[in-house]
Amino acid sequence: MSHHKKALVLSSGGIDSTTAMAMAKSEGYEIYSLSFFYGQRHSLELEAAKKVAGFLGAKKHLVVNIDLRVFGGSALTDDIEVPKGRDEKDMQRSIPVTYVPARNTIFLSYALAWAEILGVSDIFIGVNAVDYSGYPDCRPEYIAAFENMANLATKAGVNGKTRVKIRTPLIDMSKADIIRRGSELGVDYGITHSCYDPSPDGKACGQCDSCLLRKKGFSEAGIPDPTIYIG
Repeated sequence: MSHHKKALVLSSGGIDSTTAMAMAKSEGYEIYSLSFFYGQRHSLELEAAKKVAGFLGAKKHLVVNIDLRVFGGSALTDDIEVPKGRDEKDMQRSIPVTYVPARNTIFLSYALAWAEILGVSDIFIGVNAVDYSGYPDCRPEYIAAFENMANLATKAGVNGKTRVKIRTPLIDMSKADIIRRGSELGVDYGITHSCYDPSPDGKACGQCDSCLLRKKGFSEAGIPDPTIYIG
């Protein structure tokens, strides 16, 4: 594959999006990284996303500001407590309060706009439907529907110049498999951030769903977890 082929990667600075970016790089893509400050309580993730973009040699890293706090309705953007200490059965029983309404649709729409400007046909997103099926906008059928819509909605798609592909290399992988794959590609997970409710000095809470899934993933992968947890 040509090294001039470009990919746009949605980056939260977490394990999944960072591994997806490393996989895109390993395929020979020039990387454009896109992150969002959307009023999330764990905005520390943006520092991680910046580090990840630097570490993986992204050509450009953009942070877009969109304030989803004006709508609220999620523990990440509103005064709703982040659930702690849940087991996986609890996590999968219903859509959790950390679900941000329409978040991936909003993020992918911004990605689509920048991709059209850049002439990019491949948009990578680190969605995963195995370990944690609680989010409706992480399912394969949602991704297929968005890709179909994207090619109806853009000038490039209508002109037949660029067919947009929403790439989801992690969709069928467990968290442990993702961590193993990233480690093979040389990812430094010490610069990534997963916690939904970090302390003011940036330590992970260790008890939110995201922390628990991260710990489990490293444990099952047999790889030391570099995260600094509270206590």
